[in-house]
Amino acid sequence: MEVQIQSIHFDADQKLLEYVHKKLQKLEKIYERIVSVEVYLKLEEKSSHIKDKTVEIKLHIPQQRLFAKEQSKVFEDAVNASMDSIMRQLKKHKEKLGSKY
Repeated sequence: MEVQIQSIHFDADQKLLEYVHKKLQKLEKIYERIVSVEVYLKLEEKSSHIKDKTVEIKLHIPQQRLFAKEQSKVFEDAVNASMDSIMRQLKKHKEKLGSKY
């Protein structure tokens, strides 16, 4: 699985990057045919909203792309929420595949 992490409007520290990688490893346990994952960590500047940190995850699997986007005050919370969404989508996709065969 190819992993690409981009931080937008800030430089992500090593601790945050390791946290994201650790979370992404759980995806391979659910579905081993993941081609690649793109993670975008965005710091929303000049935002009037309380939630100013956004995490987007694009998961590429054969013939499909899954996407999740979450916001929070803390990057770790946004990562957790978006990972939960991606895991639900991935499990649903895997169930659909199982019913076809």
